[in-house]
Amino acid sequence: MRNLTMMTDLYELTMMNGYWHFGMQDQRAVFDLFYRKQGETTAHAVAAGLEQAIDYIRNLRFTPEDIAYLGSLGVFEQGFLNTLADFRFTGDVDAVPEGTVVFPDEPILRVNAPIMQAQLVETALLNIINHQTLIATKARRVVQAAQGDAVLEFGLRRAQGPDAGIYGARAAIIGGCTATSNVMTGVLFGIPVRGTHAHSWVMSFPSELEAFRAYAKVFPEGCLLLVDTYDTLKSGVPNAIKVFHELRASGQEPAGIRLDSGDIAYLSRTARRMLDEAGFPNARIVASGDLDEEVIWDLKAQGAAINTWGVGTRLITSQDNPALGGVYKLAAQEVNGEMQPCIKISDNPAKVTNPGIKKVLRIYNKADGMAIADLIALEEESFDPTKPLTIFDPENTWKRMTLTDYTMRNLLEPVFRNGELVYQLPDLDSITAYAQRDLDTFWEEYKRLRRPHIYKVDLSDGLYALKQRLLSENSR
Repeated sequence: MRNLTMMTDLYELTMMNGYWHFGMQDQRAVFDLFYRKQGETTAHAVAAGLEQAIDYIRNLRFTPEDIAYLGSLGVFEQGFLNTLADFRFTGDVDAVPEGTVVFPDEPILRVNAPIMQAQLVETALLNIINHQTLIATKARRVVQAAQGDAVLEFGLRRAQGPDAGIYGARAAIIGGCTATSNVMTGVLFGIPVRGTHAHSWVMSFPSELEAFRAYAKVFPEGCLLLVDTYDTLKSGVPNAIKVFHELRASGQEPAGIRLDSGDIAYLSRTARRMLDEAGFPNARIVASGDLDEEVIWDLKAQGAAINTWGVGTRLITSQDNPALGGVYKLAAQEVNGEMQPCIKISDNPAKVTNPGIKKVLRIYNKADGMAIADLIALEEESFDPTKPLTIFDPENTWKRMTLTDYTMRNLLEPVFRNGELVYQLPDLDSITAYAQRDLDTFWEEYKRLRRPHIYKVDLSDGLYALKQRLLSENSR
C-alpha cells in the first residue's frame, strides 16, 4: 500500500514540532472524528473508508527523503526532524464498522495516542473518511429513490481525480450500487463491472443498424444497445429490435437497450411497449445521463419503464452536497498522568463539542429489533438493559422517553491497540450486506429523502452533566 504520511496539512507538523519542543510528545490525547449536519442530505450518513484509513495508519513512516524535504523548508527544529526517522503509530483506534448508519456529532472514529501521533493523522483520516462516507451516503439516497431497481456507478470520467473515482466507486457499492463502470475498482476490490458502448461506436459505422449488428456479433451474450445516437424511437429502438430478432435466431437472447438522453419517462414507456410487442418482454431498459435521486424519484413517479439506472456525475461528486463536513476534535488529554476531558467552545452552538472519552450506544426495541435512539455516553458509564432507561433531548431537556424493553449495541469497535491491528477486515461483500442489514433496522420515516423524521441522538446523564459543568466553568 502507499505511504501517505506526507499527505497532511503543514500545521499538523508544526504543532508536532511544538509538542516536541515542550516535551509533550508522549502526552496522550483523544480525538473524535465526526460530522456536522448540512441539511437533509446528511440527516444520516453511511460510514465508509475504514479499510483505507487502516492501511494509512499501518504504513505511517517518514522516509529519509521526506525528512530531507521537511528540513529544506527551514521551519522545523533539527531535533524534531531527527525523531521522525523512528516515527510509528503506537496508539489505539476505535471505529464504527463500514456500512454503519451514523448521525451528526457521533464519533465515527476515535484516536487515543501520544499527541504527536494523534495530531498527525487528522488530515488524512478526514480526507479518507469524509470522502467515502459522503459518496456512500449519496449512493444510498440514489438507491433508495430507485425503489428496488439496480443502480450502477458510472462516474469515473467526472470524478475529482483518480482516487476519487476509484474509492468513490467502492463507497458507492457500500451505499447499495450493484456494479461500477470503473475497471480499476473492479480489479482492486472484486466489484462487478458493467458497460456496453458509447455513441462513438454507432457513429463509427456507415449506419446505426450496421453498428448494432457489429456489436452483437462481438458480444452476442448480454448484448445491450445504446439507442439514442440519432433518433431513439424512429431508428434506435427499431434497429435494436431487428438485431434482437437476429440474435434470437442464432440462439441468443438480448440484454436490452440503454437511453442516455431525451425525455426518459416518455421514451422508456414507448420503448417498453415496442419491445413487448416485438416479443422481448425481458429486455431491460437502462437509463443514464445526469441522474440523481431527485431525478430518479420523479421519473419513477411518472411511470418510467426503467429496470437499471446508471448514475455518474451527480453521484461520484455528490453534486448537491460536495463535502461531508467531517471534523476531528480534541476530546481529552493527559494532564499529570490523568486523562482530562476537553471541550471546544464556540458562539455557534452547533460547534460546541462533546467532551471526554465517549462511546456510541444504539438502542433497539427488543421485540422487533428496530432502532429507537442513539446515546452518546462516557466510556466508563455502564447501562443495564434489564432496568428502565430514561433518555432526553440534550437541547430541549423536557423531551424525555423511558425505555423498558430494549437492547443496546456499542457502535465503536476496537481497530488498533498499542499500534497493532486487532480488527478483522471484512471483504466488500460482507460490508455491503452489513450496510443493508443496518439500514433495515431504521423505520422508513427516518430514511425519507425529503424532510425525514428526526432520529433521536441523545447524551447520557454523565456526558450531559460533564458538558454543562465544563461550559459553566468556562463562563466563569
